[in-house]
Amino acid sequence: MTLLDDDGTLVGRVMQAVRQRMAGRILAPGAKLPSIRGFAETMGVSKSTVVEAYDRLAAEGAIRSRRGSGFYVAGHLPPLSLAEIGPRLDRAVDPLWVSRQSLEAGEDFLKPGCGWLPASWLPEESLRRTLRSLSRADASTLTDYGTPLGLLPLRHLLARRVAERGIEARPDQIMLTESGTQAIDLLCRFLIEPGDTVVVDDPCYFNFQALLRAHRARIVSVPYTPNGPDIVRFEHVLAEHRPRLYVTNSALHNPTGAVLSPVIAHRVLKLAEQSGLTIIEDDIFADFELEPAPRLAAFDGLDRVVHIGSFSKTLSASLRCGFIAARRDWIEGLTDLKIATSFGASRVSAEFVLGVLKDGTYRKHMDGLRGRLGRAMTETGGRLKAIGIEPWVEPRAGMFLWCRLPDGLDAAEIAQRVLVQNIVLAPGNAFSMSLSAGRFLRFNVAQSSDPRIFHALEAAMRR
Repeated sequence: MTLLDDDGTLVGRVMQAVRQRMAGRILAPGAKLPSIRGFAETMGVSKSTVVEAYDRLAAEGAIRSRRGSGFYVAGHLPPLSLAEIGPRLDRAVDPLWVSRQSLEAGEDFLKPGCGWLPASWLPEESLRRTLRSLSRADASTLTDYGTPLGLLPLRHLLARRVAERGIEARPDQIMLTESGTQAIDLLCRFLIEPGDTVVVDDPCYFNFQALLRAHRARIVSVPYTPNGPDIVRFEHVLAEHRPRLYVTNSALHNPTGAVLSPVIAHRVLKLAEQSGLTIIEDDIFADFELEPAPRLAAFDGLDRVVHIGSFSKTLSASLRCGFIAARRDWIEGLTDLKIATSFGASRVSAEFVLGVLKDGTYRKHMDGLRGRLGRAMTETGGRLKAIGIEPWVEPRAGMFLWCRLPDGLDAAEIAQRVLVQNIVLAPGNAFSMSLSAGRFLRFNVAQSSDPRIFHALEAAMRR
C-alpha cells in the first residue's frame, strides 16, 4: 500500500488519516499520536479499529510504541506534502482550506470566512492617484531592484508609526518584506531548524500552522483566553517542550478578536526570558484599533520579541508590503536571508505605500474604516445571535467575530453545507491545533452584510 492509499477498510481509513497528518507535518518526528480513545471519537470508529491501525503502522516502522505512554511518530517522515493539507470539499478541518476556498472562489461567491476587506471598503481613489503619480517616477523606481532593507524614507515613517505604540525601533532595525507572511517565513528560516518546537495559540491564524509545517517545525498549542494565552498552560508547555519560538498576535487576536492584558503580557515575557524563548508578534491589524493595546515588543524593547506588520489588510493585497522590526544584530542575518530568497525589495510597492501614507488620506481612510467596521460588528453580531450563534467575546475593534454554534452542531459540516451555495465560511478547527474548536466559526463582519449568508446558515443548522 502506498503512502496515501486506502484499502477500503475502517482500519485502512485510520492508517491513511495518520499518514496524511504525518505527510502534512501535523504529526512531526517524535510527536505523540492522539490517544486511542480520542482518535476513535475523531474518526467515528471503535477503539479496537484504532488499536489495529496503530499496530500496523508500528509494524511498518512509521510509528513506535512507548510502554505506558502511547504511540509516537518515528524519526523519519516521507517528503513534505503540503497538498495533503490542501482543501477538499469533503474535509473542512484544514489549515489551508479557508485560504484556498476564499482565494480560488469566483466573484459570485460570498466570503464571510475570508480574512480581508471587500474592495469597496478600501481607498480606491487614493490608490489610483498614487499609482498615477508613480507612473511619472524615475525609470529606476519602476525597473530597478530595491535595496535589501527596503526604501529608507518608508522605514523612517514606520519607525515613527511603531513608536506611537510604544515600540522603539530605529530605521536600521526595520526591514521591509513583501508581506507579513514573508516576514514570518524569513524569521523561521533565521530562528529555527527542522524539528524545533514552536508554540502557537489555540485557536490561532491558520496560516501560522501551514507555514510552520512547511518549515518542518514541531507545533505545540496553548489555549487562548479573552486576556491572552492560558498562562498556566503556557508555563507548562515551556517547561515540557522547551520551544524555540512563540508566534502570536498581541492586539486584535486572529481569530478571536481578544486583546492581550498587561498582566499576561508581563508574565509571558518573564517566562520567555527564563526559558530562552523568542516571540514573533504579528501586528498586521494594528491600524484597526480604537485604542492601542499592550505590545510585547514595547514591554520587551525588541530584545527577544520580533515585531512584524503589513498593509495588506488596510490598503491593498495586490501591492504587497510588510516589515520586520528586530534587534540590530539580527537585521544583518535577516538581510542575507532576504537576498538569498527574494534578492531585493519591491521598490514600486514601497514607494506606493509611502505615497499613500504621506498624502494624508490614509488616516482619514482608517478613521472612516474603524467606524464602518464598528457598525458592521454590531449588525453582524445581532444577526448571528438571532439565529442562535453567540460571539465568544465582544471585540473592541477589528473585523472578526469568533462565534460558538449551538450544542450538537459541527462547524465543518455547516461550512460544507453552505459551500454548495457559494458561501465560504471559516470553520473553527481550521484554527485549532488540538481540533477543539469544532463548534466555532470565524466571521469577517465586513464580508457578512448579505442576508443570504444568514438564511443559508439558519437552513444548514436545521438539517
